Amino acid sequence: MTAPEDEPGADGPWTNSVSGTVDGTVVQAGRVHGGITVVTGKPAPEPVIPDTIPALTTRFINRRAELALLTADSAPRPYEDDPPGDAADPPDDDTVEVGYRVFFGLPGVGKTALACRWGRAQGTRERFPDGRLYVDYAGLRGVDGDSAIALARCLRELGVKDEFIPHTLEDRAALYKRRTAGRRLLVVVDDALRAAQVRPLLPQGAGSMLLVTSTRRLFELTLEGARLTPMAPLDEEAALRLLADRLGPETVRAHREAALRVVAACGGLPLALHLAAVRLLQRPHLTLPALARELAGESDRLRGLALGGGPAMSGVLELTYSELTSREAGLYRLLGVLPGRTYEPVTVAAGLSPAAGTGEEEAAALLGRLFEAGLLDAAGDGHYRMHDLVRAHAREKAGAVEDEGWADGVVERVTRALLLRTAQADRALRADRLRVAVLDELLDGAPDPFADGEGNADGAERALAWLEAGKYNTLAVLAAAESLGLHGLVWPLAEAQTALFLHHRHVREWLTSLETGARAAAADLAPAGEARLRSLLSRPLLDLGEDERARAELERAAACAEVAASPVLSASVLEFSGRYWDRADPERAVGVYTRAVELNTAAGEERGRALAEFFLGRAIAATGRAVEALPVLERARDALRGLGEDDRRMAARAEAALGEVREALGDLAGAVRELRRAAEELRAVDATYYEAQARERLAGLLLREGRPEAEVRAEALRAYTIYEEGGSPEAGRLRARMTALLGEDVVAGE
Repeated sequence: MTAPEDEPGADGPWTNSVSGTVDGTVVQAGRVHGGITVVTGKPAPEPVIPDTIPALTTRFINRRAELALLTADSAPRPYEDDPPGDAADPPDDDTVEVGYRVFFGLPGVGKTALACRWGRAQGTRERFPDGRLYVDYAGLRGVDGDSAIALARCLRELGVKDEFIPHTLEDRAALYKRRTAGRRLLVVVDDALRAAQVRPLLPQGAGSMLLVTSTRRLFELTLEGARLTPMAPLDEEAALRLLADRLGPETVRAHREAALRVVAACGGLPLALHLAAVRLLQRPHLTLPALARELAGESDRLRGLALGGGPAMSGVLELTYSELTSREAGLYRLLGVLPGRTYEPVTVAAGLSPAAGTGEEEAAALLGRLFEAGLLDAAGDGHYRMHDLVRAHAREKAGAVEDEGWADGVVERVTRALLLRTAQADRALRADRLRVAVLDELLDGAPDPFADGEGNADGAERALAWLEAGKYNTLAVLAAAESLGLHGLVWPLAEAQTALFLHHRHVREWLTSLETGARAAAADLAPAGEARLRSLLSRPLLDLGEDERARAELERAAACAEVAASPVLSASVLEFSGRYWDRADPERAVGVYTRAVELNTAAGEERGRALAEFFLGRAIAATGRAVEALPVLERARDALRGLGEDDRRMAARAEAALGEVREALGDLAGAVRELRRAAEELRAVDATYYEAQARERLAGLLLREGRPEAEVRAEALRAYTIYEEGGSPEAGRLRARMTALLGEDVVAGE
């Protein structure tokens, strides 16, 4: 820091110069009394450039006509009703169409490969500089609210953090429109079955494109400008090129007639040709003519998927299946009936016959061998995926080979194994959470994959990642187990899976899980389980704005808790009920939370009492009784601090609530102190959503107190940055508000 030359310093005259290289902020000032606050704006975050289209693992063959259509669709083109102008002038951005193409055709015909090949091309990357999104509806098959889930995934890829993703389909669609406006994006929607799955994903930026694949003719989309294109099997020459690529051109040239018979038997379907090639490569002594003869003699299973009366997929799959070992064939049949869309070793090992004693390592090896045989694709996170046609064949083989009731036994074993692993993950994330299901017998002595790591921090991270990767499979297992009447396994699994949703707020998936669990608990005559699950069910319902349904669930939960005669459970149900009354009748919420405090105190539940007091203090403050709320929130904060690291976030939230109460009491200095401490603690525990709220309120208080504008800007800028980086529309509202209050843009000079 320097001062003017005529301003003497303690050690002689100041000089207005800086020697060397300076990185960062330099302040020129005269004599300084007191401290200096330097506020520097950081550049607005770079927009997130998503790139989620999966890479192809095999060479792409032909499809030149389809690729040319897509390239033409993506070329800048003014609307046809634009007024004539200088042809040399490029069209304005707001006069450029959004490309919209739908390819439909048979399963296995190569629609996904086409979309991925074009979507990952360098030229495509240049046409869509703001990113490329991929939505795979095959992975969401049978999941309620699939469109809302797809939107949430896209919003995350576009930089919106979980805490800022709206809960309703309509609000997610509106935010998606805002986030895609002004951006040139490619969005690939793969394996859509309904127009309603596609419509919300249409990007809004001029020059963007929506590319859809489907087995169905989605004619409704033509009303919105979609161009529908059928995708036929490969022609003879293209199919021969595919075989030559897989087997080597010399092999195909030497046996061209046999290769043509294989192409005909496969009906030109790339998937069938790929499987045929894999079979030849795995059997060095099998010749192309011999394979052609075998295919010609196969029965026409899956004939509904055959082309021109030939065996198509069924013949190829029969031959591939016949070459599997007994262990591999058993796994293949198992995968045909296993609930879910992807497969991992823990459930596969459980599903195989217990007499075989298959462990997870052997299950992983067997999955790898089916992958090598071309019967599975890698799905990431240690999971594998099976094509729908292959799965249909595997299910058919299971029906023909396995005994009656075998599939039911598979579901029961998998449900039990999944319950064990999910319960272990739940406990790794938080050991002292309220749980109703008694699983000691299941857990005792079972190896815990999440138990290692100092302080179990690493185990908790792995537990959350495992729950996240398998959430849709768990929903599928819950549905299958419920249909078999395995209610005593279903509701504890739904309760344990809640650990995921408390960390990652997948509201619709949580809703489905809890609805299934609550029905199962009722059928199992387990009032404590039903009370717990119905009270939890109120959370996603309130998030979705279904307040009256939430109230009905809470009333049923309270009745069940009374039957269960558990004070702790009753207190928990009351706490959830208070969340409803916070909205509907704050005065009634005070009474509900007061009773929850009393029940937790009587039961010796220190954490439950502290949480209930936190919500009680906020409810009292909401009724305008700040003086009464203050000591309640102070007790809650102190108790939560005493509970250790796991409750730092809740303690900081109580501190922020204290700041708001002190503000209501006119103690602005105390309010600033509490909010500043809360904001720093929330930042330390990465609770950025609550931190932004605290800092925004703090900025307003500092302004009211007449603090230096630099302090106000620092807090407002931090809150704005959190909102902006998280993709929250609150960023624009806060910026406008602070600009109006300060008389200049809060992020000016960024």
